[in-house]
Amino acid sequence: MGEPRVLIVDDQELIRTGFRLILTARGVDVVGEAGDGAAAVEAERRLRPDVILMDVRMPGVDGIEATKRILARAPACRILMLTTFDLDRYVYAALAAGASGFLLKDVTADHLAAAVRLVGTGDALLAPSITRRLVQRFAGAGETPAVHRDLTALTPRELEVLTLLGRGLSNTELAAALTLSEATVKTHVARIFSKLDLRDRAQAVVLAYETGLVTPSG
Repeated sequence: MGEPRVLIVDDQELIRTGFRLILTARGVDVVGEAGDGAAAVEAERRLRPDVILMDVRMPGVDGIEATKRILARAPACRILMLTTFDLDRYVYAALAAGASGFLLKDVTADHLAAAVRLVGTGDALLAPSITRRLVQRFAGAGETPAVHRDLTALTPRELEVLTLLGRGLSNTELAAALTLSEATVKTHVARIFSKLDLRDRAQAVVLAYETGLVTPSG
């Protein structure tokens, strides 16, 4: 596919301008900006971006609520949350709601562009160490919405795959750990996502912790 079409949502104009300049200079098509969640929902409907950079904390309609509204209408849209600190319960809630990952606002220019392109391909952006700490901190704390799913539909092998997904393993690492081909692993992952109605690996990680399949010590 070509370059993803990006919408930037942040209540600080300086942040929006900086991100626009960075992405445009690297050949990424920025189709619009919005200053709050309500404007983001309207802009998504009008502009149909592939990827949205969404500030998690905004006055009025925040990034979590905007994410829910947008994904309910446009499930193919990929949303990356923007936050100022990594262990943010709001980011965790956004991942549970279907966001494909998150970035710190002090991200380097090259990392920003690479992240937008990665989620534009349909993958999730997860820095395993940070995501693991984030989910460990807030999973089951009752402060954020859980990704409620019934795991009884999964085969024993699929449960094994989901457990390792929850620990942050890539498909290549999964294949090595389970002595399977990468193609077989991809098939298992696709079936898990289909059976549990998961968008991507971000929700899979949240689910693995919320259901106790993976524990902070495990």
